[in-house]
Amino acid sequence: MTPDAPGQPDARSEPDPSSEPDAPSKSEAPHSPEASTKPGAPGPSADGRQPIRQATIVRSDRAHTFAVFVRDIDKWWPTQPFSLGQERVTAVTFEQRLGGRVYETWADGTEVGWGEVITWRPPERFAMTWTVVPGVVTEVEVAFAALGPALTRVTLEHRGWEKLATAVPGGYAAGWKHILELFTAAAEAATTEATKAEGA
Repeated sequence: MTPDAPGQPDARSEPDPSSEPDAPSKSEAPHSPEASTKPGAPGPSADGRQPIRQATIVRSDRAHTFAVFVRDIDKWWPTQPFSLGQERVTAVTFEQRLGGRVYETWADGTEVGWGEVITWRPPERFAMTWTVVPGVVTEVEVAFAALGPALTRVTLEHRGWEKLATAVPGGYAAGWKHILELFTAAAEAATTEATKAEGA
């Protein structure tokens, strides 16, 4: 997946330059590598290699919001254009465990990895390696903070760009912004459906 441009969220999606996710605990697996389509403008730094940070507010409780992101990723992730296989992609899988794989599956059965889960603390946060950028393994961390009974702030940080010899590939910042917009809409729609079902 290369969120070439994950990005055109609603007014509730916003950059979060101040959000600094907690460091993974020592008990968590060591960082390791993995593959996609295009996330990418440089972060706010002089050399364009600082972490990319985005955030959104979701009208749903934290546990549900977390579940929609990982469990239902196949339902809302925009594989066109944010995948390696594009129109060949038939599924996206997020293995919900430390060391789990995140990958896309093509129509012919080919599996192409996006990364590996290196932090797993549901429903608070998860982090994964990102192996979609050629020649470098970066990391994506997503945190979920409850702002109320049915309101969750989701912050995303894509870091590790200092390993690059050049600036961050263009399109990533906008790409992640768009992906969070689509995720927000999906999580809120799922919440609405669940509420209707309970009231039926």
